[in-house]
Amino acid sequence: MNSTELAAYLDSVQITGAVATPREDNLRHMQLFLEGSEHLEFGVRTTRPWSFDEVFDLMSDRVGISPNRNHVTGQDTIDSARCVAALDRFGSVFGAAVAAGHRILFATGHPAGLLPVHAALAAAARRAGATVVEVPEGQQFRHGDIRQLFGVLVWHQHGGLAHTHSPEPMQLSLELLAELGEPTPDLVVADHGWAGFAASAGIPAVGFADCNDPGLFVSEAEGQLKVAVPLDDNVSPGLYEPMIAYLLDRSGLS
Repeated sequence: MNSTELAAYLDSVQITGAVATPREDNLRHMQLFLEGSEHLEFGVRTTRPWSFDEVFDLMSDRVGISPNRNHVTGQDTIDSARCVAALDRFGSVFGAAVAAGHRILFATGHPAGLLPVHAALAAAARRAGATVVEVPEGQQFRHGDIRQLFGVLVWHQHGGLAHTHSPEPMQLSLELLAELGEPTPDLVVADHGWAGFAASAGIPAVGFADCNDPGLFVSEAEGQLKVAVPLDDNVSPGLYEPMIAYLLDRSGLS
């Protein structure tokens, strides 16, 4: 599948295009990010103040939300061409890390949607000779614990895998690796607070982000996160399979 075909496919299954996230949610999350909301700051430590208008313009430019400031309710969008272009950049960074045999840490705060994406990338990296960083399981976090499934760190709670925006699981995982005398990962492949914290800690990182996740796009704009891929991060997992195949091809791992 070439880039044009992938863009059309992503729109057809609403990974991009007319996505499920409403306009009201996107605008509210921009404001909450600026206010330092525990659920929206994603561990991102900005190097300068940002205004609402600056974040709005950034999301219009990098994600493809509607640039119309008078559009405050209803449908919003993610641009498929921007998504595919970011996948190309992601593939370049990821492929280079794998080719160099680097130590790569995978993590997701959206296991119901993105776990299979990260798992496929982890498996491909391992097959090609890179090291998938393993973190001892069982660290306690908010009435649950941190586990690693198919090479991917996730938060487990009450017998299920939980959605989280918190940066704390990444912080705890990196602290544990340091305590064990393990080197810092060469690359983090993640989303949400897992990606934001790692990037602000100075670790090379790439990630996926929805149109209501402004923190990771601000991190990318500040030169912290290497790539933020705009997409709906919680569609049915099987719908990401063509995207995974495209990403592995762009990484030289197909």
